[in-house]
Amino acid sequence: MKQYVTYTRVSTEDQGRSGLGLEAQERDIKLFLENFSDVPWEIVGSFRDVQSGKYDDRPQLAAALKMARETGAELLVSKLDRLSRKVSFIAALMDDPKVKLRVAQMPYADKFQLHIYAALAEQERDFISKRTKAALQVAKERGRQLGGLRDKTMKRNEAIQAKARAEAERVHRIIGPMRDAKQTLAAIAEALNSMKVPTSRGGQWTPMQVKRVLDRVAA
Repeated sequence: MKQYVTYTRVSTEDQGRSGLGLEAQERDIKLFLENFSDVPWEIVGSFRDVQSGKYDDRPQLAAALKMARETGAELLVSKLDRLSRKVSFIAALMDDPKVKLRVAQMPYADKFQLHIYAALAEQERDFISKRTKAALQVAKERGRQLGGLRDKTMKRNEAIQAKARAEAERVHRIIGPMRDAKQTLAAIAEALNSMKVPTSRGGQWTPMQVKRVLDRVAA
């Protein structure tokens, strides 16, 4: 009877990713056993780590390897990177005469092919890491530029607000006494227009503009 020791691994980040969670790994292993394994077969042990693949001193992996060596069962994983992300570690396992490795997603791959795949995957991860760092650097530099633009915009807005407050206070010297005399906003606007007092934009006064001046000064 064909015997297997299954091993799955997730990190905290992997658990939420499609294709890397425990359910996905168990599904791949099941598909392999039902479609590609010699029959009859049995699983003599199942082991699971919740730890990053950067570290090879994983207790459950050590236990899985120990059982595989003692029983002669094949070590079955869903993907090669679930075993390790280091080609050196995988290469060492392949050189171990007591360890037979099987990858569910590559059911016909031999040791030579798995070694090549591990090397290519490691190169790809290195490239992705460098690309990510480069993208972060570009984003950081753009952030500095955007930050400079935001600073200029804030200074410009502050200048506009200061000018508006100064104009409101100037006009309030006329509006204030009229409002204290219970004049309506419409009456005050009409009086300002008759006195040829321009708005900040040089236009005609309306009741709403009068109210804005009163509110600005009050604030």
